[in-house]
Amino acid sequence: MKNIILFFVPVMLVFTACEEAFFEDDVASTSPMENFDYLWTECKEKYAYFALKDIDWDAVRKEYSAKISEGMSEDSLFSVLGDMLAELRDDHTGLVSPFNISRFGTRYLGQDNFDERIVVDHYIGQDFYVSGPFIHDFLNNEAIGYVRLPAFAGTVDNDNLDFILERYADTKGLILDLRENGGGSVTDIFNLLERLVEEETIVYYSRIKNGPGRDDFSEPEAARVKPYDGIRYAKKVAVLVDRATYSAGSFTSLATKALSNVILVGDTTGGGLGLPNGGQLPNGWTYRFSITQALDLNLNPEFENGVPPDVPALFDWDDLTTDEVLERAILELQ
Repeated sequence: MKNIILFFVPVMLVFTACEEAFFEDDVASTSPMENFDYLWTECKEKYAYFALKDIDWDAVRKEYSAKISEGMSEDSLFSVLGDMLAELRDDHTGLVSPFNISRFGTRYLGQDNFDERIVVDHYIGQDFYVSGPFIHDFLNNEAIGYVRLPAFAGTVDNDNLDFILERYADTKGLILDLRENGGGSVTDIFNLLERLVEEETIVYYSRIKNGPGRDDFSEPEAARVKPYDGIRYAKKVAVLVDRATYSAGSFTSLATKALSNVILVGDTTGGGLGLPNGGQLPNGWTYRFSITQALDLNLNPEFENGVPPDVPALFDWDDLTTDEVLERAILELQ
């Protein structure tokens, strides 16, 4: 089982707030095989991305069931079940016990591409503004605004957005830094996006797994962004992303593909475009995994594997005075 931090960040199918997964009451049992069978079956019938990821779940069962024995310890059982869930390669998937949490960690599939100290020391200085969840200041002699959002913490509101967009209204372009943003509140996504559109825009589609077959899904439902009735930013925006941009960060990245004035700069995001739902194993441990898919405008779910940048850029860690991703964004906005 990969020893990597799991980001438990729920996202909603139709973009209403959802702060925790839904859990079912199940029959109690401490039998290792009963718990294994229960978890494997739940995933088989409800997980949303088997086909996209080309996962042979029957082969996974054969491999991991051979590691189950009735006399095994709870710790050993947890390791087997956690390793099995890691086969889904999905950070919205995990197992929680009183003594451990299983995790995968897509952010570690690529190199680190953000260092806050480099940004502060060499680009915005220590007197940067803090407006709600945003850190921001001018770049390049006030020609470009730099705005960092480290998490979708549910605190993106009209007051902080109005202040930021008024402050940078006369810039050539705006940089929105979502690197290492592990996700959070869905409402933040749309509070932000509605400031970047001039007309109602479909930004992607969603569908939910609604049957036991791999292809059993509801009809796709459009996610729409309407322009905010107030100050907006219609100039060019560069959104900085990396493998640690996950869940709500990836939803925002996917949405930008539908916005002509926005480009993604950096590395492919970590994905996380499925709504996690879960339940309780017979022994009381809780689990979750993705039961929905987000689709691009061509109704393709492939961005679950990560939303690719429009302009690739990576850090050079031999030079700790320069942020190459930020520099490339500045170049794009000149």
